Amino acid sequence: MKHLGRIFSFTNAFRGIGFAFCTQTNIKIHTLTAIAVTVAGFYFRISATEWMMLIFCIAAVITAELLNTAIEIMADHFCPHYHTKVRRIKDCAAGAVLITSIGSAIIGCLIFIPKITVLFG
Repeated sequence: MKHLGRIFSFTNAFRGIGFAFCTQTNIKIHTLTAIAVTVAGFYFRISATEWMMLIFCIAAVITAELLNTAIEIMADHFCPHYHTKVRRIKDCAAGAVLITSIGSAIIGCLIFIPKITVLFG
């Protein structure tokens, strides 16, 4: 019976990911970016270390977006009307996504710009 609980945990997790993907535009953008970066990684034959960095960045950004979505849903549930403190909570959660995305973009640039300049220069 313990195994069924684990299976349901995965089901719940995938349901949450599916919900976020179906309802949140930003997670779709992050997913498309992840696909493009993955294709670029195969095209440029990046190293194992570079793959590890990219996979970590992709996971971090999507995780941050999922947590942001969860925080927004919870905040809206408990405080459906506008409240300054709730706005600050949501802004901080969105800021976490932004910082994660900027850091990931910088890592992507450090990996791909040298490869692109060799290709075109």
